[in-house]
Amino acid sequence: MHSFAPEILLITILSLVVFSDALANRLKIPSVFILLIGSYLVYTYFKVAVPIDLSENFTTVILFCIPLIFMGDALHLHFSDIKKHAWSIFYLAVVAVALSIIVGASLHYFDIFSGLSLGAYVALFAINMATDAVSVQSVLSRFDGIGHDIKVLIEGESLGNDATAVIAFFFIGLPWMIEGHIDALDVSIDALRVFSVSSVVGLVLGYSFYMVMKLYSNKRGELFSFIVEAYVAYVLAEHIHVSGILTLIVAIVSTKAWIDADLANSQVKKDKTFLQKLRLGGFLTTTHERLEYIYEMAKEFGYIASVLIFFALAEMVDFHKLWEYRVEILTMFAITTLIRAAMMAKFAFLGQKLDTIKPVGADGWFILTFSGMKGALSIILVHMIPDSFEYKEMFESVTIGVVVLSIFVYGITLWAYFSFFRKKKNDTKIFEKVSH
Repeated sequence: MHSFAPEILLITILSLVVFSDALANRLKIPSVFILLIGSYLVYTYFKVAVPIDLSENFTTVILFCIPLIFMGDALHLHFSDIKKHAWSIFYLAVVAVALSIIVGASLHYFDIFSGLSLGAYVALFAINMATDAVSVQSVLSRFDGIGHDIKVLIEGESLGNDATAVIAFFFIGLPWMIEGHIDALDVSIDALRVFSVSSVVGLVLGYSFYMVMKLYSNKRGELFSFIVEAYVAYVLAEHIHVSGILTLIVAIVSTKAWIDADLANSQVKKDKTFLQKLRLGGFLTTTHERLEYIYEMAKEFGYIASVLIFFALAEMVDFHKLWEYRVEILTMFAITTLIRAAMMAKFAFLGQKLDTIKPVGADGWFILTFSGMKGALSIILVHMIPDSFEYKEMFESVTIGVVVLSIFVYGITLWAYFSFFRKKKNDTKIFEKVSH
């Protein structure tokens, strides 16, 4: 008897996506709400539709999904937008995340979570400060009135935030939590090594795939090249013990940046510079029309991967444990929300004082604060904690609770804000300084 488990699982995922989109459009709500609830109900009460043992294949499923999720998000970032908002994205994605983890870890001295070491606090807050770009985009795409610039900040922050959280977790929090101590100098050097090597490898791969894509000219080949690039970047980086997610992001963004440069230069009749000649600037890698196709298909691949992650989340959900750790879940959710609100307020304040930081005002502060939904990466990170760690059950329960609460509470807050309170359909005031 043949096993049709992969086919049945694909039918389930695609059907759930179609149903969620249709119902979301009818109810005028973000589809991620329906996807999350639907995934749990199908996995729990209709097992025949998910004939793969996710508990046994959890790691394989997770590792398969990571490149697809981050590839789609990285492709949506234009290099011109990154340059325009570079310092803003750096603050949101690196400085704010690092400060948030430090603030969270400092609560160790108040013994908020009894029995945890300082290293465990660092790991726990690194896990729960990682945002989920797919959940954020699913919610925000439902609303009018969010302009291009604020979307760039949200998308850039979400991607960079994930890379920072991963480095903080794997190279600081996890070893500190497991070993009980770390050497500050060694950790700093190792984190710098990871960041540097990941970035260099990403740039080399990005340039290599950019040049390879000049050899053919069709949208399917270009889409598949990006997918292959994402997987190669992630696998290679993890193999040499650096950050697979950061390497993947740098690779995809750099390939896309060189493609954008080619397309921009093709519109201007001028002599090619040495660098343009070096990268064969006269040969276009793709076109604007084919890029739109690639964006849409990459988004769909990422969406399907996210549904798989939601099924994995359903495997981890145990309502008895969630109830047992309800105080810790609500405490962590409240603390992470307050810390994020404070960091976004600091960002809004700096925007009024520094020319390098874009001013967002109260409106932008609110949108950025409640765009901090958690998701796939938090689930991935908490799963990577060794089973021997005595507080793993608590970590998993707290993380699952925070992920679900952030999606529904933040999502409903944004939905209510845009549906009932924010009447203006543009964000012209978001990037204006307050006059004194």
